Amino acid sequence: MRLAAFQFDVRRGDVAHNLAEVERGLRAAAARGIELVVLPEMWPTSFVAEGDPGAWQAATDASLARVQELSRELGLCVAGSAFGPGRPGELPRNRLTLFVRGERVLQYDKLHLFSPTAEGEGFSGGEEPPATVDTPLGRVAGLVCYDLRFALALRAPFLAGAEILVVPAQWPAARASAWGALVCGRAAELQACVIGCNRTGEDEVGRRRLRLAFAGNSLIAGPDGSVLAAGEGRAGLVEAAFELGSSAEMRRGVPVRRDERRDIRWV
Repeated sequence: MRLAAFQFDVRRGDVAHNLAEVERGLRAAAARGIELVVLPEMWPTSFVAEGDPGAWQAATDASLARVQELSRELGLCVAGSAFGPGRPGELPRNRLTLFVRGERVLQYDKLHLFSPTAEGEGFSGGEEPPATVDTPLGRVAGLVCYDLRFALALRAPFLAGAEILVVPAQWPAARASAWGALVCGRAAELQACVIGCNRTGEDEVGRRRLRLAFAGNSLIAGPDGSVLAAGEGRAGLVEAAFELGSSAEMRRGVPVRRDERRDIRWV
């Protein structure tokens, strides 16, 4: 199968531009025979810190509805994160959604909120570990950006036998080395393919309006931790071929799940 990250400059508050970019990317992906596309974190709006939250949610819902239509029309699986409603009286969630050929099959709310940009002042954290779902492409789970730094966030996908992990992100260029190490390390840890989609461009992020540059260094890593494809800073598709059986082969050769010491209480 062919998998891709579609990286682009997510313009803060410019929903029309961002949606147009995504539609262009998805159509290009379908034309190239790509089956799964991962979009950046908060792709419809970026991290807006002003305006009516209800209006941003409505714009997000409309954008997600359009991507769901495109997923159905183009026969694509599409993942990315965006505003999601919180509980009554709570802040919104940073919510990952996966569409499979027009069907919404997975939602996951980001657990770990990035304190340097005061993400917790604009969002509430999720309360459930990442789910793993069966799709025509294999067993798929997802995390969002900062979650990658927390090994326990991978526990549920590991036990569920996830074969593909999608990771929408806005990961600053200043910490690019950590991004690369974590994407490849988590792939080796899960013995799965990890698709990390990181945006391009520069923006003021969050309530603290921290100015950050983004490297456009999306990565697709194989189940042995090797890099299958890497972005080079330009907007566009970062794509790779992935043989689903390679995860099973790796797990047979190095049976981590079988050999794990589950009689030890680690935390």
